[in-house]
Amino acid sequence: MTIAKGDKLPGANLIEMTADGPASVDIAARVAGKTIVIFGVPGAFTGTCTSAHVPSFMRTKPDFDAKGVDEVICVSVNDPFVMSAWGESTGATDAGLTMLADPAGTFASALGLGFDAPPVGFHGRFKRSAMIVRDGTVTEVQVEDSPGVCNVTAGEALLEAI
Repeated sequence: MTIAKGDKLPGANLIEMTADGPASVDIAARVAGKTIVIFGVPGAFTGTCTSAHVPSFMRTKPDFDAKGVDEVICVSVNDPFVMSAWGESTGATDAGLTMLADPAGTFASALGLGFDAPPVGFHGRFKRSAMIVRDGTVTEVQVEDSPGVCNVTAGEALLEAI
């Protein structure tokens, strides 16, 4: 079942690269008492993710801040080393985005947003999606029909939903 507006965000442990190395992030604890944007992408360093999705949230991060969003988080089924390098290479980290790894795809699966695309080597990946989570409850969720498209999940589109 795919996560829907009004649902509680499922618990999962993601991984964040810190100055001391990889650290576990309990996503349920991270969103408690806060307004958080979470956007899921099929893969770090992939075309649409790098050229459209991440830049859309880099552009809109100040607007989300102005609307009271506490954090903007990008999640992908990659390891934390890749997510950290991707955040640095795109400028996402400097722009204030948090890059979290879902290495086994457990969070994507718990959200009902996992998918496979064997022709391009994608197994257990995260559907392109974006959501607003207020104190653990999803108040908006948008999912693309195709992993190569970034329209309804772009930062600008999600910003309009606030």
